[in-house]
Amino acid sequence: MQNNKTAVLILENGDRFTGKAFGHIHDVVGEVVFTTNMTGYQETLTDPSFCGQIVVMTYPLIGNYGVNFEDMESDAPALNAFIVRERCDYPSNFRTEMDLDGFLRQNHIMGLEGIDTRALTKIIRNNGCMKGIITAQSDISESEIKSRLDSLDNSDVISRVSTKSTYNIKGSKNGKKIAFIDMGAKAGILRDFKERGCNITVLPYNVSSAEVEAVNPNMVFISNGPGDPADVPETIETVRNLIGKYSICGICMGHQVIGLALGCKTEKLKFGHHGGNHPVKNLETGKVYITSQNHNYIVSDLPNDVAELYVNVNDGTCEGIKHKMLPIRSVQFHPEASPGPLDTGFLFDDFLSTVKEGEKDV
Repeated sequence: MQNNKTAVLILENGDRFTGKAFGHIHDVVGEVVFTTNMTGYQETLTDPSFCGQIVVMTYPLIGNYGVNFEDMESDAPALNAFIVRERCDYPSNFRTEMDLDGFLRQNHIMGLEGIDTRALTKIIRNNGCMKGIITAQSDISESEIKSRLDSLDNSDVISRVSTKSTYNIKGSKNGKKIAFIDMGAKAGILRDFKERGCNITVLPYNVSSAEVEAVNPNMVFISNGPGDPADVPETIETVRNLIGKYSICGICMGHQVIGLALGCKTEKLKFGHHGGNHPVKNLETGKVYITSQNHNYIVSDLPNDVAELYVNVNDGTCEGIKHKMLPIRSVQFHPEASPGPLDTGFLFDDFLSTVKEGEKDV
């Protein structure tokens, strides 16, 4: 049977983990990261921010409630491969429409099970995210491994997952008009804005400032997405050209793009923040929230006109900013969750409140 085929994960530092292949079996290369969510593996699989990555689930049993087509965060998975300690062969849930193996096969995603995911996670924590290859070839040479690892280039991941054309999501008659720049957006973000009656025009990542202005929005929003914000200088320039003209808000990659447009810098974390249990503190109120996160880069070195609004309790990194005079604010974490806690959903109302600030101040 297909799921009895042996496959091996080979990290760029030489460490190897042998397990059983499942899903769509083929050789694959990617950046190896781990995520700490205990549930929500389907939302994790379909989060576009994992594009170009091999995702390791730290929770040991995955697939026990199957897959259904209502909980998708995008049309299809964008990650390169999926690693689990143990895969459930017989899911049990009244909403189940497909098992995990079938879902990966249908979407041409490589799966690997039966390895020590705890040991692998410790290696990533100690050494940082690194390239890896999963192969079912028993005789692959060291030169071939090196060649494939060297060939990995994730600089185009945002262009892979961003919408290719503009489209509209209709809200209420008097709903706020949002120009939504799609960097690889999760469906949950669009869903939260739609539930608040917003009329949304979704635009590709490389949209020009003139095209955004043609929408005549109340607010410009930049979504989450994969990779390094420095790989999309055109988006940064677009946002820079819109500063002072509109309320501007963003999540995750959008937060980083806004930060760079405002004169901040970005840095790559050792092993990133991926999962649904990251504590974040609001520096104005002192309240701490448990948040959902998925990113490898952070905003740093804030200029004098930008204030830090949220901070990561674990490592002190910046989790949110706001401009001191203009209606601009963004957060690194995911207030829409999916998966993760719903503690910070109020931030969508906070984002929309900047429209009033913009109408008054700008």
